[in-house]
Amino acid sequence: MMVLRRLLRKRWVLGVVFGLSLIYFLTSTLKQEERTIRDRTLLEVRDSDHRIPWKVRFNLGNSSRQITQCRNSIQGKALLTDELGYVCERKDLLVNGCCNVNAPSTRQYICKSCLANGCCSIYEYCVSCCLQPDKQPLLERFLNRAAEGFQNLFTAVEDHFELCLAKCRTSSQSVQHENTYRNPQAKYCYGESPPELLPV
Repeated sequence: MMVLRRLLRKRWVLGVVFGLSLIYFLTSTLKQEERTIRDRTLLEVRDSDHRIPWKVRFNLGNSSRQITQCRNSIQGKALLTDELGYVCERKDLLVNGCCNVNAPSTRQYICKSCLANGCCSIYEYCVSCCLQPDKQPLLERFLNRAAEGFQNLFTAVEDHFELCLAKCRTSSQSVQHENTYRNPQAKYCYGESPPELLPV
């Protein structure tokens, strides 16, 4: 014990400990910086003319294919939208995830609460309206012109339903000054333009 105390009091031992600590700190910092640069590079599009290989498959409306399972918007307290464009009350959701089309309140491709610019006040209606087959050209134009900031989000989209779920979520286009909605009554948008700015 006494030998260890004497050894630690010597300046060269303290210098070696300090030097090793400094080397460890610098190497771990450089490795972290390399990881950050590598991650950033992976996220960037290498060629500005590079078209995103969009994998969206559009639902052709009254298709004859039989659906046994449905994905749905999940998050709504009272309403849900299934991948066929039906909006129903949560109590009318079947065990397979589809809306019960025989329930009196269930409607397909409903745009209730949506404005002409494609902005809606209720998320589930936004998704349902976006799923209308006649919205395909609008969505394809959006996909072809997607800003670089959205490329990572929308390249993960695999079909029409996923695109509408992602597009209707509020985005930076729905807000101004990063903390207030441009239009609090119509903040869920599938259209090309951001919500109209309401005067304060």
